[in-house]
This record gives sequence, structure tokens and C-alpha cells, in this order.
Amino acid sequence: MLGPLRRVHAGVLDIAFHESGPEDGPPAVLLHGFPYDVHAYAEVVPILADAGCRVVVPYLRGFGPTQFVDAATPRSGEQAALAADLRALLDALAIPQAVLAGYDWGGTAACVAAALWPERCTGLVSFNSYKVQAIAHADEPAPPENEFRYWYQWYFHTERGRAGLAQNRRDLCRLLWRLWSPTWAFDDATWERTAPAFDNPDFVDIVIHSYRHRYGKAAGDPAYADLQAALDQMPEIRVPSITFDGADDGVMSPAGTADQGHHFTGPRTHRTLPGVGHNMPQEAPRVFADAVLELISPHRR
Repeated sequence: MLGPLRRVHAGVLDIAFHESGPEDGPPAVLLHGFPYDVHAYAEVVPILADAGCRVVVPYLRGFGPTQFVDAATPRSGEQAALAADLRALLDALAIPQAVLAGYDWGGTAACVAAALWPERCTGLVSFNSYKVQAIAHADEPAPPENEFRYWYQWYFHTERGRAGLAQNRRDLCRLLWRLWSPTWAFDDATWERTAPAFDNPDFVDIVIHSYRHRYGKAAGDPAYADLQAALDQMPEIRVPSITFDGADDGVMSPAGTADQGHHFTGPRTHRTLPGVGHNMPQEAPRVFADAVLELISPHRR
């Protein structure tokens, strides 16, 4: 359903990705989060491909078959690295512009790319709205209702958490699926399609770095220092955007993104979905696909 698995040398990575639809169709890049993988889009991709879109679904760094070209490259999970990977993928596939759509880490990559390189983004679909991380304000507490949801992040700040992720990665990630999407009745087969993606040898290092860097607990890769400096300004997103929250999201309640509208200075609609947790494309694939198509429509030939 995802199309053939391909590989391309893009920046510091050999990125593994699935591609479907006509090569000359309007492109859409779909970006998964943690702890998920490309199978989150298994039901989204056929809808878009059947509508004539060129659909690209990459494994993020640290997931599945995606690999680093050089063993010496820092295993960074920072937001600038994720967005740089996305831009490198667009370059490697000779895609000048695309609708960028994602959630969780993938939403961060899409939001950062849309903010920093709007000329490469014809539209943005982002779950949990503005996903650029405000690292300079990371020590400012959130409301208690949100803070308790982030227990896994504080866990990953510790060496016990690193060891726990390494030792129990499948049990821990499946627990997060249940907690984050309490109304999503996924079965064992659905889980088993994704779980092997966490066996990537860089998975633990990248996950731990991601959750430490965003709180200023780990230094970034110097290669992305200029990008991070630009992100410290919390740049606006000017491209047409559709954003979502899930009413049953166990990571971020809809109230947690309520004050983010000012970051979007282009056309934007925001929608809250009843009965949806954190993994929107897998829980509500038709709604996610329709949002991508809504943004693609003005750019059809």
C-alpha cells in the first residue's frame, strides 16, 4: 500500500523511503513521528496516489532502513537536523516544492521546513499546530495537565531512561501507543508492522538526543547551528496550512496548542478531531488525506 521501497543519498543520510503515484503528479511528503514509522500512512498513501499525487514517505533518521553515510556523523535528533534531512530529500529527488505533512517529529520537520524554506512548501499539514521547539523557554513549566503527559521526556533525560529505552524499546514504545491514543484499538499485526523500525542501530542515540536537546540538556550538532539560531527566533509560517488536534491525544491536549495561531501568518484553518489520539494519520487516514488534497488542489496542472 505504501509503494516500493527505495533509497537515495540525501545529505548525511541514505534515506529509505516509499514512493507511490505518478512521478509528474503534485508531490506530497508524509513524515512520521516517534515512536512510529512509515506504516502510519499505509491508508493515507493509496488515497493520495489514486488522486494523482506523487507521494513520498521516508523513514526518519534513526528509524528502519535509513542509515548515516559516515559513522562519524553525530547522531543528532534535533529539530534542525530533521528539517535539513527533509530538504536534502527534496533536493535528491528533484522535488522543487511539495505539500509537507506530518505529526510528532514529522510535524516538527515539516513546520521547520515550512518556516525556514517556504519556497519549498506549497502547503503544510501539521498535527498539534506549530511544532517548532522553543528551546530558549524550555525551563518554563507548562500547566500541570500537560506536564504529567511528558513523563517519558523526563525519563529520557536520565541514564536510567537511556538504558530503559535500549533494553525495553518495544515494550516502552507500545506503552506510548496505548497512552497517547487511548481510543485507538490497534491490533498485534498493526504493531508488528512498525516495531522493527526501532531496531535501527541509531534509534536509541537519536531519540535520547532529541529529548535532551529540546530542553537544552544536550548540545546540538555544530553543522546545524545556523539553522537552530534561526529557529530560536520562532519564525512564522506563511504557507497555507491546515492544523489539527486530537480530542483524545495523550501527549498534547487541544488546549495546549490554543495559543499558537499567531505563528501562522498565511492562510490557516485549525480543526479538533473527536475520537482521535496522537497518531492521526493512522487513526483518521481519510481526514488526513483530505487535508493534503485540499492544499494540493490549487497547484494541480
